[in-house]
Amino acid sequence: MSSVIPFFMRFVPGLAPVSLGERLRASLGAVIGIVITGAVATLALSSSDVPLLIAPIGASAVLLFAVPMSPLAQPWSIIGGNTIAALIGVTCARYISDPMLAAGLAVGAAIAIMMAMRCLHPPSGAVALTAVLGGPAITAAGYGFVIWPVLINSLLLLAVALAFNNLTGRHYPHLTPAPAVNPHKTADALPSGRLGVSAADISAVLAQHDVVLPVAADQLEDILHRAEMRAYDRRSAGVTCAQVMSRDVLSVGPKTSLREALRYLREHHIKALPVVDHDNRVIGILTQTDLLDKADWGMSATGSGLGWRLRAISNSDRSLKGRVEDVMSTPVKAAHPDTHIAQVVPYMADAGLHHLPVTDDDQRLVGMLTQSDVMAAMYAVSVGETALAVAQTPVRPARKKALPVSSA
Repeated sequence: MSSVIPFFMRFVPGLAPVSLGERLRASLGAVIGIVITGAVATLALSSSDVPLLIAPIGASAVLLFAVPMSPLAQPWSIIGGNTIAALIGVTCARYISDPMLAAGLAVGAAIAIMMAMRCLHPPSGAVALTAVLGGPAITAAGYGFVIWPVLINSLLLLAVALAFNNLTGRHYPHLTPAPAVNPHKTADALPSGRLGVSAADISAVLAQHDVVLPVAADQLEDILHRAEMRAYDRRSAGVTCAQVMSRDVLSVGPKTSLREALRYLREHHIKALPVVDHDNRVIGILTQTDLLDKADWGMSATGSGLGWRLRAISNSDRSLKGRVEDVMSTPVKAAHPDTHIAQVVPYMADAGLHHLPVTDDDQRLVGMLTQSDVMAAMYAVSVGETALAVAQTPVRPARKKALPVSSA
């Protein structure tokens, strides 16, 4: 018996676990969707012989509310898939006398055309079957069945899904994200995209498998990247910002003159200053780039361009005018002391941030994290992993080589 149970457990699908709250959310959405669709259909056409609700709409509700992120549940999938399947089903029923042959051809043709039109929707197979075997009322309706109830049911259910999913925290429809823009405005991919699994890798593997997956490629990429970061976080023993950040941080107020701020940058050989209010809450950050691009360097800088300003930063600040609040960058991206560096690494790399203020729960400044701090932490983790791997490698005794025997 102990060997039989594991054998049968292999037939249980390996669905990703979801919380009780998500299960209740999906179930409630289906209830609301079907009730509203049926109620509107009853009010609009209560005297019709055609069914007010068709069975495939129940299957569509499973997709739209339980797996709204799936490509099979998107608006074009349900509208295009159900409409195409209904058209094919009615056509087969009208021109093929054998109902079983008509049913088979209707479902098969619907699948082929839906895949070609990128609107594959599993319940649409049942729509095609219903159009052929649904009974005298549906047969008599002819192509009117495509509009009512198929298209109207689909539109009503979709409208409820759009409202319900977004109101309950599920972005619907799922839109393919726009390509990430390099902050340096070059053709290079973002740093986090140059290592690990890329979109091109996923596309190539999917092409090799040559099967339909009920998940979008960008979702797979996001899941894999999150898994990579989780694995790195586990390997790095959960190193936090508090463990590697600088604590003795020089800051300025919004009313500090730019001359004084520039003097701080020079004297302490730093490239950024957090800007805090009287309660030490971070309200901005002042960088060398802010001084170059935004500061007023006086009339002597007119027509002199970037070169003059670079020399001024290196040698003199007599022409620099204004206060920190005039040029500081805001809003400020900040980290919490308990934030793991695994979460900070891609953020700093892709956004091009060299300095990240660290604030407590009240947004008060407690430290500063730089790319150098993160690199040092990553190096320490890498060295630690290597040392651990060496320590765990079993030492095998060296094999003695037989010396050749020479004849006298």
